[in-house]
Amino acid sequence: IRSSVHLECYIWVLSNFNRFLFLPLPTWQRFIKGGKEGQVLHRSKRGWVWNQFFVIEEYTGPDPVLVGRLHSDVDSGNGNIKYILSGEGAGTIFVIDDKTGNIHATKTLDREEQAQYTLTAQAVDRDTNKPLEPPSEFIVKVQDINDNPPEFLHGPYYARVPEMSNVGTSVMQVTATDADDPTYGNSARLVYSILQGQPYFSVEPQTGIIRTALPNMDREARQEYDVVIQAKDMGGHMGGLSGTTEVKITLTDVNDNPPKFPQSKYKHLLDLDKVPGEEVGRLKAKDPDLGDNGLVNYRLIDGDGLSMFELSTDSETREAVIKLKKSVDFETKRSYTLKVEGSNPHVDPQFLAWGPYKDEATIKISVEDADEPPVFVAPSYTFEVEENAPEGTLVGRVHAKDTDVANNPVRYMIPRYTDVEQFFSVNSEDGMITTTRPLDREAQAWHNISVSATEIVRVNIKVKDVNDNSPEFATNNEVLMCETVAPGKVIETVSAVDKDEMAHRQHFTFSLAPEVAHNHNFSLKDNRDSTASIFVLRKGFSRLTQDVYNLPIEINDNGFPAMSSTNTLTIRVCSCDSKNTILSCNVEPYVLPAGLSTGALIAILACIVILLAIVVLFVALRRQKKEPLIVFEEEDIRENIITYDDEGGGEEDTEAFDIATLQNPDGANGFLPRKDIKPELQYPIRPGSGRPAANSVDVDDFIKTRIAEADSDPTAPPYDSIQIYGYEGRGSLAGSLSSLESVTTESDLDYDYLQSWGPRFKKLADLYGTKDCSINDGDDGEDS
Repeated sequence: IRSSVHLECYIWVLSNFNRFLFLPLPTWQRFIKGGKEGQVLHRSKRGWVWNQFFVIEEYTGPDPVLVGRLHSDVDSGNGNIKYILSGEGAGTIFVIDDKTGNIHATKTLDREEQAQYTLTAQAVDRDTNKPLEPPSEFIVKVQDINDNPPEFLHGPYYARVPEMSNVGTSVMQVTATDADDPTYGNSARLVYSILQGQPYFSVEPQTGIIRTALPNMDREARQEYDVVIQAKDMGGHMGGLSGTTEVKITLTDVNDNPPKFPQSKYKHLLDLDKVPGEEVGRLKAKDPDLGDNGLVNYRLIDGDGLSMFELSTDSETREAVIKLKKSVDFETKRSYTLKVEGSNPHVDPQFLAWGPYKDEATIKISVEDADEPPVFVAPSYTFEVEENAPEGTLVGRVHAKDTDVANNPVRYMIPRYTDVEQFFSVNSEDGMITTTRPLDREAQAWHNISVSATEIVRVNIKVKDVNDNSPEFATNNEVLMCETVAPGKVIETVSAVDKDEMAHRQHFTFSLAPEVAHNHNFSLKDNRDSTASIFVLRKGFSRLTQDVYNLPIEINDNGFPAMSSTNTLTIRVCSCDSKNTILSCNVEPYVLPAGLSTGALIAILACIVILLAIVVLFVALRRQKKEPLIVFEEEDIRENIITYDDEGGGEEDTEAFDIATLQNPDGANGFLPRKDIKPELQYPIRPGSGRPAANSVDVDDFIKTRIAEADSDPTAPPYDSIQIYGYEGRGSLAGSLSSLESVTTESDLDYDYLQSWGPRFKKLADLYGTKDCSINDGDDGEDS
């Protein structure tokens, strides 16, 4: 390129082969195409034209990333040209080699923090710093990688859809965002899928619109659904990042259920004493729909009682209420029939085919025959009687009339459940009410009794109050007073209560009892409002000297007759801080008793007894243990012992015992590992080491073969390996080594040689050698 300055840009491109592509600037390409062959073109004074540089974000390689190279034609390579870089991140993020012009990124870049950097490049003389070219600006773009998962910014979501909706009905749309570059690759191309909520709902992969997937979803069967939606980048392919959100979908109600009466027929009884407008009975049709969809209107559509009865709807319970419209006569007609219809006032045209949205029921009303009851002259009575009045005092009289034509005599009585303690009695003929004992107003001020003369009449009797109770303190709490209380301070305000009724302008008066009227500790002031204040007269109280003071106070109720009582106010002296906050009200000793308390001593003795019991039990258990018959020395003795609980017929018996059972089955594979040590390497036996056949009975050859195998085994350690064979029997030249017959059989063998066999045979030498020694000692004694 014939130009004074040009730039070689290395652009890092992420491809399937993970290679880097070197591209020249398009500006220089256009410059080359515009020149003629052999013609020397001279650059006019203009700013540099740069393409963009690209750097992959989150690069974590060991070396700085090469962004590009700045080069000038006047740079002959002698180091006279100095390249300078300035702008965003120059010197911190981007550095330039001032000799070669190579630009490197020294830090990991994040496109989501800053997508591009604007830099300025310039070539100057190294010695004079004189610019060789005007500065030119270029941009370094951070190339995106898929390092951000999709996020649902507004989740969790809540949606509603009508029940019984058609398949494909749109519920709502959820949208996820991806911080990666949407213009580069598939890092921000999202695909939606449903993880939870099938088969009821589905989601469109590209738009995130949630739709119904099942028909006839019934709210009455299930109302709420928890759906989980996933958004995955990279177009949903493997390796993409994903994010999820929850969507709670609620089915809203539609009028898809008609009303239904629980019964098709109802029966009601009608008393003759019912008057027009009174309720006769109720019924209700059930509709599982909600709100207006579940409303039911009722009406009478047929029956012979349409003129005698009317129907209304209870606004709270939504029940049909049957009321009497006209008075009935048992002698004229004894029963009536009504037909009631319940229907929905709001019907959804979409579900008309599911109708009809109404139901019918039949009501039979039977009139009861009964005598007309007596009627009291007054609906209720109120009488007064003095408390403490003697037995038999007249309270009042009730009177009732019989409205029947027969005009039968009326009998009066007091139902016992209204006067359980039987304070009153009524004359059964004239209705006179009298007391049966003196009454106490303080125990019960009102007596509500009923007098019955077919129908119950409420009689209210008020007991008039007499001042017969003394006043007393309203509360019996202790008064807490600080030791440092100042004279004249109010420490308590007392009040009183009286079980009697307080008359208008009646109040309590307070005064100190005569025995403490001239005390030097406390005084009392009557506030003339049924309260009194307690004052302190001196200072210097000490709870060590006296911690409790009892102050008797006399209270008068000023009633008629006047009643008074003496109540004691308890004042306790307490320890307080400088702010008069109570710290303690208990008397604390200055000297604590030395030594341990009784409880601590008992606990220590109990622990000692338990420890002694454990020691005694341990010793007793040790004594019960039996010592082993053979004491083994603590030596590292390793043996391969093969024991056979079989006894043959001796060497002459060739059929009673198969010698193949003595052969080591592990040797069949050509190697003989020890059973006590697992060898790391296993070697085959040396050639030539023969093995007798399985059916061979030549014990001598068999033993020699096993000895040769043990000697030639390279995996065996250098200590002895004892091979024990339990092959013996009658007719054997070796005889029997069993100790079972040794006790009863006399033998002339000398076992002294066992003493020279070492410590392993010491026990055997003691068993057999001791007897012989004792016998020999006896013989020597006789000879001597």
